[in-house]
Amino acid sequence: MSKVASISPSPVAKAFKHIQWDPLSSLRLTPQETALLRMAETNPIEYTLGDARDATMYVRVLLKLLAEASVNVSGQVARITEECNENRAMDALDADPLGVVTHYAIAKLSEIISTLSSPWAAENGVSVANVFYAGSECLLIEQWKALLRVISKGKGDSYAQRSAALSLAQVLLAACPSQRGRPARGVKVATTSVRIPSYASAIEPLEALTAWIITQLKSSNAVTVGTTVPAMMTLMGATEGRQIFAASGGIKYLSRQLRQREKKQSPSPTASGSERKVNSSVQQLYELSFCMWCLTYELNNFADVRADFAKDGLPVMALVELVSSAPREKVVRVALAALRNLATCSADVNPEPDAPRIDSKVFLGEMIACGLMKAIGLLRDRQFTDPDIVDDVESLHKLLADNFKEMTRWEVYQNEVETGQLQWGSTHTDAFFKENAKMMEGKDGDFKLIKILISLLSSKDEDIAAIACYDLGEFCRYYPNGRGIAKRLGAKDMAMSLIEHDNPELQRHALQCVSKMMVQNWEYVK
Repeated sequence: MSKVASISPSPVAKAFKHIQWDPLSSLRLTPQETALLRMAETNPIEYTLGDARDATMYVRVLLKLLAEASVNVSGQVARITEECNENRAMDALDADPLGVVTHYAIAKLSEIISTLSSPWAAENGVSVANVFYAGSECLLIEQWKALLRVISKGKGDSYAQRSAALSLAQVLLAACPSQRGRPARGVKVATTSVRIPSYASAIEPLEALTAWIITQLKSSNAVTVGTTVPAMMTLMGATEGRQIFAASGGIKYLSRQLRQREKKQSPSPTASGSERKVNSSVQQLYELSFCMWCLTYELNNFADVRADFAKDGLPVMALVELVSSAPREKVVRVALAALRNLATCSADVNPEPDAPRIDSKVFLGEMIACGLMKAIGLLRDRQFTDPDIVDDVESLHKLLADNFKEMTRWEVYQNEVETGQLQWGSTHTDAFFKENAKMMEGKDGDFKLIKILISLLSSKDEDIAAIACYDLGEFCRYYPNGRGIAKRLGAKDMAMSLIEHDNPELQRHALQCVSKMMVQNWEYVK
């Protein structure tokens, strides 16, 4: 399941070899630390990491550089986003030496972590645990906070934030119990004693990193969101990372991002610049979908995760929209895989304590309400080269069809309203409301569905607003004192505001809705 996240090089990488350490007194380097930095530059990285003491000291020096340089950074390097040639990189070094040093330290840490995760490291008995965790209890070294400082106060430096977050995620992942004893396939592991890093010392940093990721996910800016993606994908590789992300409310914000990114896709870019932008957006959409798919593997393990996926119907809605719009095959593949996990999850292993049962039946109902059956029908007619997509499509088709047979028309309507995905059909007719108007009062008599329909009058989707107008009008016709209840809940004022809408169809339904609230015998007026 885990996917290796990658980072583009620093835009000022060509200036790294020109850094002069002696004049940078604000970094407060000792002669020994300066000598170690110079030695590391002249030798292969494996040589430095091959000695445990040198490796640990080198990492601590780089983290010290990061701590000192990121406090005083002027921000000029942070504003450089395109790769610099050597002359421009040198100009950046002259204007903002600490900014270049910040990028240098992060780039070197990324190289170290990559090397410590390679077959060479496994064969030579060195690892992230040897270098970033210290003492007899193998605790995470205190200097990790320098990475968090860069992440939290990066002043818009997307390279520094993205790379520091990924490095911290990789270091913390090494402490997760689920990741222990998992060498790469075909790699010989040294028989020397293996140090087991303390997961307890990594929990607080994991929570801090996750909190930052979720804060970034609240943004509507694709670049801001992009700074989190490599770290988030890394955390999704461990069950502990997925648990902390879900417990922090991440599923909701990830779902919102999926809907937001999907709606910004341009179907037919004309210029090459537009094409690059769309391809970049599709890649981010795929990466966010991948994270959502990873999270579905915790459905059977935690009742809270199932509850988060069921909350407001937003996660299912986001995934169904991805499948329906089919931006790229790779996006459809992970969205279908996530939906299949939702459609087959169980509440038997870890049932909800004193709460309504949430299992596959709940999610299948949401999928039907969001129109997945139609989307799956269209996908069955397409030719896919990926056998996993074909298998997921057929599996979902059967699961949805079987569940639909068991659902009453009222259950279909209820799911549709609760997810907010109204579509014209047999549940939005005179005959349906004549038969089911009484059901609108709800089990607790709180008219929950009427309140949702009233809120949908302000939907940006004009078809949904028009259907909500129709349903509220029919409720007024067929429920005893329905007119008084609808008016008391604010339906009349909301509907009247739509009478002068630009869309003539919505305008017509709004006028009819208000008329049904005002006139007792609507059929004579009609």
